[in-house]
Amino acid sequence: MGSCWVMTPRSARFRNLIVTSKNPLSARHAIRTAVIAVGSFLIAESLRLPEAYWAAITTLIIVQSPEVALPTGAQYFAGTAVGGAVGGLAGTYFPGNFFVFGLCILVIGICFAHLRVERSAYRYACITLAIVILPRLHSEWITALHRFLEVSVGIAIGLAINAIWPERFADRS
Repeated sequence: MGSCWVMTPRSARFRNLIVTSKNPLSARHAIRTAVIAVGSFLIAESLRLPEAYWAAITTLIIVQSPEVALPTGAQYFAGTAVGGAVGGLAGTYFPGNFFVFGLCILVIGICFAHLRVERSAYRYACITLAIVILPRLHSEWITALHRFLEVSVGIAIGLAINAIWPERFADRS
């Protein structure tokens, strides 16, 4: 009885999409990521932010992206602020309206394109807009404020940790 797994050209291509030699995960990276995510969540919880998991999610995005530095963090911060403000305003007058949601995405995109704003800020603006305008759990302004504060905590912690405890990409442990 031989191996039941036979490497075909298709499975080899799939494997090459997942397994890398360029930037493999290390145990040190996993430890760093776990500590940072839990710390971010606990800080947001201690600030009594109602959806503290957004701080942890945002911190994970920041520390998992090796190219994220202060300028990119600023883009995330600005996008979150714009998305929250537009979502709060539009959601106040048109709560849960999908047409207005799409129109807001378009308007933010046109404004950001005119101002030559980075795509990462636009991405965060649209994500925040969706979180604020589509659900109807709280008033749109409360949701916008919560999202802004939670993401801001996550960005700040992620940037601080990247500065204090930088990723060592040569580490293969």
